[in-house]
Amino acid sequence: MLRNTLLYLSRQPQIFRFVRHNGLAKGFASRFVAGETITSACDAVVELNAAGISATLDLLGESVTNEAEARETGRQYLDLLDEIHRRGLNANVSVKLTALGQDIRDELCAEVTTEILERAKTYDSFVRLDMEGSAYTQRTLDFFGQRLYPTYPRQVGIVLQSALRRTLDDIEWAIAQGCRVRLCKGAYLEPATVAFPEKRDVDATYVEGMERLMTRGHYPGLATHDETIITRAIAFARAAGIGPDRFEFQMLYGVRRDLQERLVREGWRVRVYVPFGTQWYPYLMRRLAERPANIAFIAGNVLREMVSRR
Repeated sequence: MLRNTLLYLSRQPQIFRFVRHNGLAKGFASRFVAGETITSACDAVVELNAAGISATLDLLGESVTNEAEARETGRQYLDLLDEIHRRGLNANVSVKLTALGQDIRDELCAEVTTEILERAKTYDSFVRLDMEGSAYTQRTLDFFGQRLYPTYPRQVGIVLQSALRRTLDDIEWAIAQGCRVRLCKGAYLEPATVAFPEKRDVDATYVEGMERLMTRGHYPGLATHDETIITRAIAFARAAGIGPDRFEFQMLYGVRRDLQERLVREGWRVRVYVPFGTQWYPYLMRRLAERPANIAFIAGNVLREMVSRR
């Protein structure tokens, strides 16, 4: 019932209009979303960089329905890369292929994505292809491996989710390709046929994949706020002689800022995923609906941060 309610609310334009201009709602959202514009997003990165933290910027929006929307999203990413370069920020970008026309036709998506990668190549920057639900996993990996990575090996990387049963095989494929991987647990609600229903299995797969990537991968991003897993990663790195320049921890904007700062003080690399854009309300509602446990996750991490800062 909660999931259906959240999805219903995410699709109501009148609620979106009200919430978007409601000061209290915008104040809450600003904890997790860096405003609606490229300027506000880059301002947030300036603060992160000052704290020794790098960033990846994500323009909110998914599954566009027409070519004009896909091309406009691509144009905004070009402007974003321009602004990152102009300001000299320590940041790259993340894109969702469905926002660039993947559900319209592959040729359109390839054209728009290639324009972004060409601009990134000009600036010696990097573009991460976000992974969406399991229905897109193979499509995304095929698109990456066949159309993008052969031409832009330094500019493009992927995301893999330890919740999926297939992920350890995908990690071996990525290691063989030599490509960069962000490993996360996965926020999508998936059927048990393709994903582990139990958290312990998701965590065990994460740790196994993490250690493979740290040992044999190419600069993996370990995307987690789980302190137990982070502690294990640090212990594994030290035992295996893996230096801080071989991987990075990645976290969400506004979540466990205390942990981010502590890791930087200890000499580890940290990158923060910074979403921005006008679609922050449906983004937050869909993320909560995909996995209602995210509500407890956000609340629990905010409380832990508040306690640790006292």
